[in-house]
Amino acid sequence: MKKYLIVGLGNIGSEYSETRHNIGFNVLDALAKENDFTFEKNKLGDVGTFKIKGRSVLCLKPSTYMNRSGKAFKYWLEKEKISLENTLVITDDINLPFGTIRLKTKGSDGGHNGLKDIQQTLNTTKYNRYRFGVGAEFSKGRQVDYVLGEWNEEEKTALVERLKKSSELIKSFVLSGVSITMNQFNGL
Repeated sequence: MKKYLIVGLGNIGSEYSETRHNIGFNVLDALAKENDFTFEKNKLGDVGTFKIKGRSVLCLKPSTYMNRSGKAFKYWLEKEKISLENTLVITDDINLPFGTIRLKTKGSDGGHNGLKDIQQTLNTTKYNRYRFGVGAEFSKGRQVDYVLGEWNEEEKTALVERLKKSSELIKSFVLSGVSITMNQFNGL
């Protein structure tokens, strides 16, 4: 059976749950609700699994905080013997307008500390990442406040559809592969 690892980046704790920086956790929570699975506390994170058309999908919400995401990612990658091409990291991106979808197979960390730690831990920039645009509606020097800030009402309303689209993207990634999924979802 083919195995996949989907890693949603975020920070643990209720004070972070509705922040832009936690979109990775939000996407996995929406996926869990749609596919009827739950997360259990486990080593280095909360883990949930589901099966889809003969494929096993392990979803991870690291408990290592954003800046140490690589440790949890590498642990579960090795423990479950999942190939790197069957992994997907979900993260926020201030360089994209709110709700914009960008799936990539490699690239820089773009100044994102979670991606930076993953790249240092894995010693590669070649892993699949789903960048969810959160916009950049902040003044100079206020980036941290913005990404750790909560969604505004308009964003909360739009998130319902964006989270559904994100679940579709993940299922497409698992069933059809990264290239087809990029062609179908990028820019939406």
